[in-house]
Amino acid sequence: MTGLTWLDDHTSFPDPGLAMPEGLLAAGASLSIPRLAEAYSKGIFPWYNEGDPILWWSPDPRMVLACERFKVSRSLSKKLKQIAHTECTPDAPIRITTDVAFPAVMAACAGPRGTQRATWISLDVQDAYYAWHQAGAVHSVETWIDGKLAGGLYGVCLGRFFFGESMFSHVSDASKLALAYLTRFLLTQGIRHIDCQQQTRHLASLGAAPMPRRQFLVLLADALSQPSPIWRPGQLLQSGQLAPLGQTTS
Repeated sequence: MTGLTWLDDHTSFPDPGLAMPEGLLAAGASLSIPRLAEAYSKGIFPWYNEGDPILWWSPDPRMVLACERFKVSRSLSKKLKQIAHTECTPDAPIRITTDVAFPAVMAACAGPRGTQRATWISLDVQDAYYAWHQAGAVHSVETWIDGKLAGGLYGVCLGRFFFGESMFSHVSDASKLALAYLTRFLLTQGIRHIDCQQQTRHLASLGAAPMPRRQFLVLLADALSQPSPIWRPGQLLQSGQLAPLGQTTS
């Protein structure tokens, strides 16, 4: 790891342009809220295996989803139209909420997937992002089907920018429904982009595209110059509005 910068809690992050070709920039320090806030504001995020030092990344290019370019498949479009007819009714079979079950969403995102047992979302990571959630910067979106948590996602919101962290689905398309509602909500709040961090085929299928790091950082700096939206627990609607919860979802 020649050239890797080692941090303590008093060391600032190096210039993201100094990252290694795969995006690794630094190691060490902690997951305190000030450290995380500094990292994200500079286009840096943590990603490491449990038991290892914290590794900080700033890949080039960066995978970014423009909210207005989110791709809705034919099957997802059909589901959205069906949900639209009942989403405001008391007995709606499917509801999309935000910040209603943050710990459960993180725990589900940390669960094993197929043959993959290990996860970077360790208990320490869950504790750190839950603390940041309580401080108002990290949010979850939940898909409820017949009163049960079927899918969702969580991410960080700073200024007018959203950083997607992870998604999960227990039912087909449940996480995509959460993302569809999230993109519409973000657009109503003046947030046009979601950072998806690293390139994958799945993200590309949803409309995300690689962006040069330099361009990403310019975009981020502009978004951070604007205030964060007011974000409180509630039900997301397809109109992009955030409505008060009509009843407790459990």
